[in-house]
Amino acid sequence: MTTPPLLEVRGLVKYFPLRDAGPLGGRLGTVHAVEDVSFALAPGETLAVVGESGSGKTTLARMIALLYRPSAGTIAFDGRDVSTFSYRDIKLLRRDVQMIFQDPNGALDPRMTIEAIIAEPLRIHRRGSRAERARSVRRLMEAVGLSPRLAERYPHEFSGGQRQRIGIARALALAPRLIIADEPVSALDVSVQSQVLNLLLDLREAHGLAYLFIAHDLAVVDHMADRVAVMYAGRIVEIAPRDALFATPAHPYTRALIAAAPRLGAGKRKAADTPAGEPPSPIAPPPGCAFHARCPLAEARCRTERPTLERVGADHRAACHFAPRPSSGRI
Repeated sequence: MTTPPLLEVRGLVKYFPLRDAGPLGGRLGTVHAVEDVSFALAPGETLAVVGESGSGKTTLARMIALLYRPSAGTIAFDGRDVSTFSYRDIKLLRRDVQMIFQDPNGALDPRMTIEAIIAEPLRIHRRGSRAERARSVRRLMEAVGLSPRLAERYPHEFSGGQRQRIGIARALALAPRLIIADEPVSALDVSVQSQVLNLLLDLREAHGLAYLFIAHDLAVVDHMADRVAVMYAGRIVEIAPRDALFATPAHPYTRALIAAAPRLGAGKRKAADTPAGEPPSPIAPPPGCAFHARCPLAEARCRTERPTLERVGADHRAACHFAPRPSSGRI
């Protein structure tokens, strides 16, 4: 029997109105941040979402965390549609879904001690007495490799890697089942990144966590992910198990990302693999395949006919007119 997904996203869309900065604030257009995104995440699984800046990764993460309301589509957590939850219901969902933010400096209140920061979710959700919360904070600090003796210090007294560990401890406080990690190591020194990544892997093993892991560094994704979804111009253009995606990428954009990765693409890079130009404007997305202006394979149909995600292998789908299709089926 197949295990039901912990998270299931269907047809997710997010538009932002673009307004004039003047006193009248007239509407100038619409930013198409996320367009028709669908995927599922199993309990205990890590799905990495990768793509260039502006591809919609962070907007997608914030919608799933219900920090943004979707313009269309559904977000089902543990079989319940949570996309239209009230504020009260969202507060209850926070017990199961937590987020680790990209910037550990901006994510921590500089006026609060580390104990108060980590204990805040417990206090909001009325978990335990003050003494019990203090004990929980110390256990959480030990779990992320911080000495409990530092609990009365303030964020500015810690390094970037230590501040990110504090953010991870806070995310773990309510024993969630899903953690959304939005570029959790991109703001850290390279020497610290592996420590934080290994910590996240250890915590997944110890607590059975599922991760939605937003990243742009494919070497980090190769280390962390079970499956990978590649986003371009607000859409998923390829999704596959990690090993299959790196071994047999089916979309030209995915191949370009892998070729451009210093460690993963070493010795493989060709001039034709790296697309010229810039991603399309999200205010005026092009017709057809959004990648066609940068794609070395593009033909006339690519400029008018948008490809859909179709099977190219076992649990491997790509949205490209030229991707191999050994079996039929769409999602």
